[in-house]
Amino acid sequence: MNKNTAKIIRRGRRKQGIRKRVLGLPSRPRLTVFRSLKHIYGQVVDDLSGRTLFSASSREKGFDALGGNAEGAKKVGATLAQRAKDAGIDAVVFDRNGFRFHGRVKALADAAREAGLKF
Repeated sequence: MNKNTAKIIRRGRRKQGIRKRVLGLPSRPRLTVFRSLKHIYGQVVDDLSGRTLFSASSREKGFDALGGNAEGAKKVGATLAQRAKDAGIDAVVFDRNGFRFHGRVKALADAAREAGLKF
């Protein structure tokens, strides 16, 4: 097994451990984050109905910042929080999706908190 495959497997194990404890309900949905090398994605999910309520990413049309840095992650977090406010959601549970709470993941979470989302 090469180094990249081992890294993916380790993240999968961390992700399963987090998902055992984190559940998105209609009253408090789950905010999940995925980061790739160039982009960052966030979505708010209701796990009971199995639906994504809304999402935001650095790949959307009109997004002017880079998704591969903390500034882009801040803009995605603020966009997610604004869409949550518009949908009447003020509290979520945060799912870091197996990634360390550091760098872009932390920047997205902090920007969502600053925009008024509670978690």
